[in-house]
Amino acid sequence: MAQLDTLDLVVLVALLIGTAAYFTKGTYWGIPKDPYAASFAHANGAKAGKTRNILEKMEESGKNAVVFYGSQTGTAEDYASRLAKEGSSRFGLKTMVADLEDYDYDNLDSFPEDKLAMFVLATYGEGEPTDNAVDFFEFITGDDVSFSGGGAAEDQPLANLKFVAFGLGNNTYEHYQALVRKVNAALVKLGAQRISAAGEGDDGAGTMEEDFLAWKEPMWTELAAKMNLEEREAVYEPTFGVTEREDLSADTDEVYLGEPNKSHLEGKSKGPYNSHNPYIAPIVESREVFTVKDRNCLHMEIDVSASNLTYQTGDHVAVWPTNAGKEVDRFLKVLGLSDRRHMVISVKGLDSTVRVPFPTPTTYDAAIRYHMEICGPVSRQFVAALAAFAPDEASKDEMARLGEDKDYFKEKVSNQYLNIAQVLERVSEAKWTKVPFSIMIESIQKLQPRYYSISSSSLVQKSKISITAVVEEIRVPGSKPNVVKGVTTNYLLALKQKQHGEAEPDPHGLTYAITGPRNKYDGCHVPVHVRHSNFKLPSDPSKPIIMVGPGSGVAPFRGFIQERAAQAKAGETVGKTLLFYGCRKPSEDFLYRDEWETYKQALGDSFELFTAFSRETDRKVYVQHRLSEQAALVDELLQKKGNFYVCGDASNMAREVSIVLGQIISNQRGFSAEKGEEVVKSMRSSNQYQEDVWS
Repeated sequence: MAQLDTLDLVVLVALLIGTAAYFTKGTYWGIPKDPYAASFAHANGAKAGKTRNILEKMEESGKNAVVFYGSQTGTAEDYASRLAKEGSSRFGLKTMVADLEDYDYDNLDSFPEDKLAMFVLATYGEGEPTDNAVDFFEFITGDDVSFSGGGAAEDQPLANLKFVAFGLGNNTYEHYQALVRKVNAALVKLGAQRISAAGEGDDGAGTMEEDFLAWKEPMWTELAAKMNLEEREAVYEPTFGVTEREDLSADTDEVYLGEPNKSHLEGKSKGPYNSHNPYIAPIVESREVFTVKDRNCLHMEIDVSASNLTYQTGDHVAVWPTNAGKEVDRFLKVLGLSDRRHMVISVKGLDSTVRVPFPTPTTYDAAIRYHMEICGPVSRQFVAALAAFAPDEASKDEMARLGEDKDYFKEKVSNQYLNIAQVLERVSEAKWTKVPFSIMIESIQKLQPRYYSISSSSLVQKSKISITAVVEEIRVPGSKPNVVKGVTTNYLLALKQKQHGEAEPDPHGLTYAITGPRNKYDGCHVPVHVRHSNFKLPSDPSKPIIMVGPGSGVAPFRGFIQERAAQAKAGETVGKTLLFYGCRKPSEDFLYRDEWETYKQALGDSFELFTAFSRETDRKVYVQHRLSEQAALVDELLQKKGNFYVCGDASNMAREVSIVLGQIISNQRGFSAEKGEEVVKSMRSSNQYQEDVWS
C-alpha cells in the first residue's frame, strides 16, 4: 500500500472538514439568528453588538434623515414611522426611524449639515418624558450639557443640526406638551436650526390625527425649500418583505403562534419581565363588582409569586391583550386571507435600520390576533394610501374622497369609531386582495399592553396584584354596528367567565383565544408586566391624605387604604385619611362597599368616606360637590402638609376637582382666585398634588 505524503494528508483532512461542515450547517453552525431570541434582555439601550453612534449608523446605512421617537404607548412611534415613510416616498429622503434609548447624543455637535433630524415626542404623565426618552431629555436639557467636540452651550455646538419636531399630548393635563416644548427650546438654545414650527397633537381634544396632518404639510413645504428637495409622486414602497413559507406549517416548532420571543416559544420563559417580555401569570381570583346586568366591572387577583415581578402600592400593571376572534375573522375576510389564515409567513425588513414589529416566522392569524392593533382608530392618511389597492374604480374614488375630505372622513369613519376592516367592508363588498400585507404591518400600530392602576397594597399582598377594570363599550347612535367594545377589558371578562365555569366564553358576542398560543395560557393565565409609578403614599403614615377617585378611579386608593389599615393594625400612627368616591347609584356600582366598612374598623376616626351618587336623585352629585362641602376640613389637612390625590377621568372630573380645590384654598384662606390657583400649581410642583388620570 502506497504511503500518503504530507500534501495528500492536508488535502484529505480538508475534504473531511468540508464534508462535516456541509452536513452540520444549520445544526451546529450557520444557524439563522432569531432577533427575538432575547429581546427582553435588551429592554434598555441598543441591542448587543449594535452601534450607539447615530452618525455612524446613518453613514453605514446611507441615510440622510433620522426620525427619533419618544413613545410610551406606541403612538409616537407610529407617527415617526409615517413621517419617515412619507419623506422617502414623496421627497426621496433616505430615512430611518430611531428609538431614542438606542443611541447616545454627545456627538450631535458633529451632525452633518446636509442631514436632517426629526423628533416625535410624547409627553407622559405630569410633563414627564416617556421611558425611552428619559436619558435624551435629561442630557439635552441639562445645565451642564457637553458634547464630544467640547463646546459649551454658549458656543452653539449644534449649529449644523437641522431639525423639526412634533409633540403628542393631552390638554387636560397640567403640563401639556412639556416634552416637545422643552426639547425644542433646548435645541434652539444650543444653536440647532429649526426648519419649521413645532407641531402639537392634542389627544384630549380628540384632534391628534388632524393636528398631525395640518402640521406636516406646511412643514414639508418649508423643508423642501430649505433643503432643496423635489417632491415626486408618492408611490408605495414596502418597508417589509412578506414571504409565504410553503416549507413550514403552523405546527412546526420554530413558528411563532403569538409568543413574544424565543424563550416563550420554547416554553422556557424567564425574567426579567418587562415591556419586552411579559410574565404569564395565573389569575387566582376573579369576580364581578357591579350589581347590574348591563354593565361590568371586574376585580381580579394576579399571582406573581413565581416571577421576579415586584410592585409598590400605586404602581400600574400592564395586561397584554389579544384581539377578539370576531375582529380577526373580519380582518382576514376583507383581505381575502380567510383560507390562508394559518399559512406561515416570514417578514423581513428591507432596510437594515428597520425592525420587524413581531417575531417571525409566524402565521397571518397569529400576527393579526396577537400583534396588530386592528381595532384601533383609522387615519385619513392610511385610507388614502389604500385607495391604490381598491378592488374597483368606485371603491378607489371613495377611498380617495375619505382620504382628502376631513369632514366626510369624520362623518363616515371617525364619528362611527370604525376600525380599518370595517372601513374597507363598508366601501366595497368585494375582497381587498390587492392590498399588500406589508402595508398593513407598516400602517397598523403594534398591539400595546393596557395599563391599570394596581388596586392592592404591596405591604399587604406583595405577591398578588389586584386589578379593578370597568368593561368598556361605546354606543354610537345610528351606527351599525353601534357598540365599540374595549379590547382588553372584554378579554379579561372572557377570562373571568372561563374561570367561573363557562366552557365557551363570549362576552358581548366576542370570543378570544384565551388559552393563548399553543395553549400556554390554559388554566386562566394572562400576560402581564409591572410599570412603576410616582403616584405614591407619603413615606410617613402619620401624614394626612385626601383622595378623590370616582368609579374605577378608586382602584389605587383601595391599595392606599388597605395599606394604612394594615399599618394601623400593626400599631403605627396613621394620619387622617379622606376618600371622596362617586358612582351612579349605591345599588348598582358602589365599588368595594363592604370593604370600606372593614377598613373603617381598623382605621377608626382617621378614615372618612364621602360618597357622591350622580343618578340616585334628580340632582346629579359629583365628587367635586362633596369636596366643596368639606372645604374647611380639606384646607385644614392641606395646611398640615397633607397629600392630595386624584385618579380617574382627566378631561372632566380631574379638571373640575383642580378648579374646586383652588376655590377652596382661596375662600378658606382669604386669597384671590388667582392666588388659589397658584397654590394648586405649587402643590403639583412639590408633588403634594398627584394625579393618575386618563382621557
